[in-house]
Parts: sequence; structure tokens; C-alpha cells
Amino acid sequence: MQVRVKKQNKDGVVRLETSGQIKEVIINEDFMNPKQESISVCFRGVSSSGIIDFKPEEIEHLYNSVRNRIHLIKGIKKFKFEKE
Repeated sequence: MQVRVKKQNKDGVVRLETSGQIKEVIINEDFMNPKQESISVCFRGVSSSGIIDFKPEEIEHLYNSVRNRIHLIKGIKKFKFEKE
């Protein structure tokens, strides 16, 4: 997995790029407040880690976008490179 983030601060735009493997997917249920449910994707790289939180609606939108285009991918090969 590769993550690219762009953030505005007082000095200008800061860009961060990192990569890692997805370690865990957590579904956070809240029985008292069902509108606050979320899905957390936890990842860890060599020198970075993080958690990306999605709302259920965002996951549905992502799934529908990928589902309609998955036929465009003919074959997927996973390459793992060591960073020097």
C-alpha cells in the first residue's frame, strides 16, 4: 500500500509519501450512536505507520467505483522491493 498526503501549513504545501503493508482492518461499531460507526485500515511500513478511518458511506462509494472498473485489470502481480 502506498499513501500520499498533501497538507497546507504556514510555510506552504507539505507533501508526505510512505508505503507499507495493511496489517489489520477494524470495524468500529457504536451501538449507542450507529451514525458514528467507522472502518479503520491500519498499516505499517519500515519507518512509518498509520490508521485511515472511513465512514461506511465512503467504503460503499469506494467499493462501487472499484467494482465497475475491476474488469480493466487483466492481471495483478505483487512486487516487493527493499528500500535502501
